[in-house]
Order: sequence, then structure tokens, then C-alpha cells
Amino acid sequence: MKKLLTGNEAIARGAWEAGVKFAAAYPGTPSTEILENTATYKEDILAEWAPNEKVAIESVIGASFAGARSFVAMKHVGVNVAADPLFTVSYTGVNGGMVIISADEPGYHSSQNEQDNRNYAKFAKIPMLEPSDSQESKDMMKLAFKISEDYNTPVMLRVTTRTCHSKSIVECGNREEVGIKEYIKDLDRYPVPSKVGAMRVRVEERLDKLRDFSNNTELNFIEWNNSKVGVISSGICYRYAKEVFGENVSYLKLGFTNPLPIGKVTDFCSKLEKIYVIEENDSYIEDQVRLLGFDCLGNNFFPYTGEMTPDIIRKTVYGKENDVIDYDDSKVVPRPPTLCAGCPHRGFFVELKKRKNIVVSGDIGCYGLAHAEPYNVGDWCICMGASFSMGHGAQQVFNMKKDSKTRVVSMLGDSTFFHTGINSLLDVVYNGSNTVNIILDNRITGMTGHQQNPGTGYTIQGKKTKDVEIESLVRACGITNVVTINPNDLKAVKNALDWALSLDESSVIITRWPCVLKVLSKEDKEEFKDVFNNSCNVELEECIGCKACIRTGCPALSFDNEIKKASISSDSCVGCEVCLQLCPVKAIKKGEA
Repeated sequence: MKKLLTGNEAIARGAWEAGVKFAAAYPGTPSTEILENTATYKEDILAEWAPNEKVAIESVIGASFAGARSFVAMKHVGVNVAADPLFTVSYTGVNGGMVIISADEPGYHSSQNEQDNRNYAKFAKIPMLEPSDSQESKDMMKLAFKISEDYNTPVMLRVTTRTCHSKSIVECGNREEVGIKEYIKDLDRYPVPSKVGAMRVRVEERLDKLRDFSNNTELNFIEWNNSKVGVISSGICYRYAKEVFGENVSYLKLGFTNPLPIGKVTDFCSKLEKIYVIEENDSYIEDQVRLLGFDCLGNNFFPYTGEMTPDIIRKTVYGKENDVIDYDDSKVVPRPPTLCAGCPHRGFFVELKKRKNIVVSGDIGCYGLAHAEPYNVGDWCICMGASFSMGHGAQQVFNMKKDSKTRVVSMLGDSTFFHTGINSLLDVVYNGSNTVNIILDNRITGMTGHQQNPGTGYTIQGKKTKDVEIESLVRACGITNVVTINPNDLKAVKNALDWALSLDESSVIITRWPCVLKVLSKEDKEEFKDVFNNSCNVELEECIGCKACIRTGCPALSFDNEIKKASISSDSCVGCEVCLQLCPVKAIKKGEA
């Protein structure tokens, strides 16, 4: 049976065919759809969203120890969160096969950095596979579990954005029911200092065996094309190179990339006059080629950042690009990302931007857009859950300055709070901070495409579960100054900010309103009865052209420069009423249902 699948869909299919019993993840582009598609195999695989990547990998380690084939998926920065248990499970080994999927993002389309997680496999001393298309994604996912069990090791499957999201034909197979292996108590796996030395020796012995595997596996192969010019590449870069060079060069295609196949690399390079190493971001392969004594064109020739697309390769090697249609790019209107019409964060930002003497500590989520026009209320952003702790550290320093009136407002979303914001809030409480902490609860994990989280009341496979009430959790952390508000009510937002900024101790404001794009649950419909109905409109004869409504940044609003009047698109407006509350002459009215 053949199917047209994305790489992420193919990985999920491979997990199912491999007999996987358990899978966990935290959503993050470009990895999100892996677990979403795995969850559709609910008769055979238990799939779970975890609060963060560290918890996800820990649950998968436990499932592996208990004897089941299991995997964890995350984007590249998620591996940073999961690194602590990852490095230790490399020492302990596995029982049931265990795979860690790192979805890297060359080009940083939706990420805060461009790290190359091939380095993690080498650092953690675990084998790594890199598929180049959807068929290989499925096949390598299946093979990864066999390698894991044969060599008693977790295995990394490293993919990148284009592998994850591009589609190609996949030959699908049947599920292999491998069952659950017997759990046998083995205290030699317990990583206490007295046993770690022996574990380290086993890890190095395992790497020696994997080096032999790397040199002999069909995952690494040479294509000789009667050319003294050769390309060494892995993953999607192999497909990019083939598109540019065709059969005019020879190829060393690497699918198993830690340990690298030194024998094959040496054999390949020794027969060539010119060697291109085509890889995205770090010089992972190039460094090894140079250590073997071969000169090559890698990061000293190709760009070291961004995606290594065929256009980039062609321009770098041949100095030309594909022909494109000529157009006047001065007429192309720049369209930066913006909050959706009716976004529940907008009203809060509209009021927050009015405040003086504040510094805003931001976080990872849709609300990251608050740093730009028209709000300008984000001073920094580093990683998930960091806003509260960064804000605390900054406030402690501001408080050291004599007569300082600077207050820090720290903000993050509901899913981010569950991810790592709770620990940050504990830091605020424990160390007696006086920051204002905002939890923007839009009732879903919004930025990555509406995944469930501990606050939504549902699992990824649709099972009703306990929803963690954020206000109760905040109070349990030790915060006594807590208020929950509707962020579309600008007066309520203003009063909450006035109250919190008047305190000389920590406080939490929770804005609770569903994302405008969310498919509302039964519970949502009961709680938010008046949500998203009756769009607003502008009475043109009353509009004075002051643009107060336009400055909300809502894409449903536009301004006609000829008649100097604002208007609202009824197709986009959902009636949040933020603009209505700001209009000084009440020219904006609520329409009929």
C-alpha cells in the first residue's frame, strides 16, 4: 500500500509498524504532527502530551525500562530541556527499544535559535539516523528500534523542517507486534557513582560496535558516477544536492551519522579531486573529513546559516539562480506576523503599553508578538518558562538602585506556565520578589496549532481528564495576590494592572479567554457564553478618523486615507469589543447576531 505522506506522518507510521506501545511529546514546530499522527493509532499506541520535553522523555524512559517500544518527539530546543535524562539513559541503556526524535529547524522559521542537534548525539554517545525523505523517515524509524534493542541504547532520529513537512510516496507495511519485554531488576543500571565507571566503559564498548555497524550498514552508501567530484551529505541535503548536481558528481549518502562511517568516508574521499560537504548549520561531517586529512568545501564555502536549499547550493557553486518572474518588489506590502482578529491577548497589551517605568519580561508563544508594533511591550525573550525567573532577577537588580521606580511585568501563556513556568514562579515566591506576573490563559496551546495541555481537560486522544485550575495552582505555589480577568474588558485589565503595580510584593494576573481559533469544548461553551458573536461595525458619519482603533493592531480594522475613516471587516471581526471600548466618540457599534 502506497501513501503520500509528510515526513512527520511517515515517522508516526513507522512507529506503528514497529510495534510501538507508548509515545510522548511536547508540541513544537517542526515536530508537532509526529505525535498528533501517532495519536490516531489509538487502538495500538498510547500517545500523551507531556507538560514539557524533560517529562516526556522521562515517561518514555520509564516505558522502555518496563519493556515497551516507545519514543519521544520534540523540536531542537526541546532537547535542551530533555538533556538531563537523555545523557544518563545513554549510560543505563534500555529494555524496550527507545527513540528520541529531534526535529531541527535550519532557517529558524519559528524558533529562537538555530542549533544543530547532531552534536547532541555525539555528546550523549548515542547512535543517530538522518532520513532524507518520507520513505526513509518511516523505514529508519522502524530500524531505530531494532538498533536500540540490539545495542542496548537510546537512538536519535534527527530530522529537519523540510523532511518533516515535505510529502513523498511511502510504501506502507503492516504492524509488527513485538509485545512487551519482561522487566528484570538490574541494579547495575542504577547510575550511582560506584556504578557509573562501569557504565561509561560499556558506553565506549557500544560505540566501538556501532562504528563497525556504521561502516557496514546500507544506510550509508556510495553512488559512483564516473566523476572526480564528490558530495558528502545527509538528510534532506542529499536530496537538495541531487537536484542541483544530478549524475554529474558522485555521492556519499549518510543515513547513519553517529558514529560516522570513517572507513567509507576515507574510501570515498581518497578517490576524488574535489569534495563538497553539504550540510545545514554546523560543520559536523566536514570536521571529520578534515580530521581524516582531506580538504573539502564545506562551511568555508557554503553559508553556515539557514537552509541549504537547491537555490543556495546552485548560487554558491555555479554563481547563478533559477530564473524567476521579474516583478517590482517595491510594491510588495510587508506583512509581519500579527495577532489574529479577536485574539484575547490584544486587550491586555493595549492597556499594558500605556504604563510607564515598566520592563516587560517575555516568553515563547503567540504573545511574543507583543514586542513589536503597535504594542512595543516586550523587552526580552529567551526560552520557555523563563519570563518569571528572568523578570525576578531583573527586578532584584532594579531594586538595588536608589529611588528606582522600575517595575518588571513578566508574562507567559498557559501551556508555557505548565511547561516550566511553575518552577519560575516558585523562585519568585521563595525569594520574595515584587514582580507582576501575567499568565495569558487562552485555554489551549495556541502557537503550535491547538494541542491540549494540563489546563484544557482533554488528552491528545480525546479522553476527558482532570483540568488543572491555574489560579488554584498559583495560590498553592504561595502567591496570595491573584486575580483572574477577562482580557477583552479593558477596564478590568486597567484595574488589575493598577492593583498589581501598587503592591510591593509578588502578584499574578490571569487573563482567561479562549483563543479565537479554538474549537470550543462543551465546557468552553458553558463558561464563555458570549464569546465570539456579533461583529462590530463603524458608523462612518460618527468616525472622526483619530485611528485609536487602528492602533490596536487588529487585522479586521483598516483605514481609508481618502475619506479619513476607519472600517471593520465583518468577515474577520468576532466582536471582542476592544476597539469599541477605545473609540473616543463611540462610533463603533456592536452589530446584530
